[in-house]
Amino acid sequence: MGNREDLLAGARQVILERGVAKATAREIATAAGVSLAAIGYHFGSKDELITAALMESLGTDIGDAMEAIVRDTASLPLRDGFAALWNCMPEVFAANREALLASMENTVRMLRAPEASPAMADAADQGYLGIAEELRAARPELTEDEIAAVAKLDFVLVQSLGMLWLMNPDALPSGDELARAVAIIAGNSSSSDPGR
Repeated sequence: MGNREDLLAGARQVILERGVAKATAREIATAAGVSLAAIGYHFGSKDELITAALMESLGTDIGDAMEAIVRDTASLPLRDGFAALWNCMPEVFAANREALLASMENTVRMLRAPEASPAMADAADQGYLGIAEELRAARPELTEDEIAAVAKLDFVLVQSLGMLWLMNPDALPSGDELARAVAIIAGNSSSSDPGR
């Protein structure tokens, strides 16, 4: 690994142990085994390093888990695959609890810094494009517009349901409930037919 990768790994370690607000540049550099100056050289600032580390960590861990579920359910009808994905996500959230907390903490920090807006917009774009890429591979029958729509819905759901899971895991709707709601809105299922 190079210094940049060491810094990302060190930042993730310190953030998960201490939280975003308490993570210091010195602790991150020590955990990474590099000089303090390396943070500025590779990332410009500690805040930019923390943001990069969280986006990469969540994108990798939660994103990889979502992609695996999408691949594993590709043979199911689209609605059933959607339900299966969201039925599995509470387990994914549980496996990434500390990273979700750190991400929430970092999001609030970034929202208070207007200069961070472009980075946040880019992160959102990258998140949904990653989901779209996996959907494209798993669901070749979908058009590009359909892939974009489902990817954006999945991205919104992972963001909002991740936060809801942190606040109250028992309040999370099941994937079956979400799929049924989408079908009802689309006019493809009556509210009296729970099996559809």
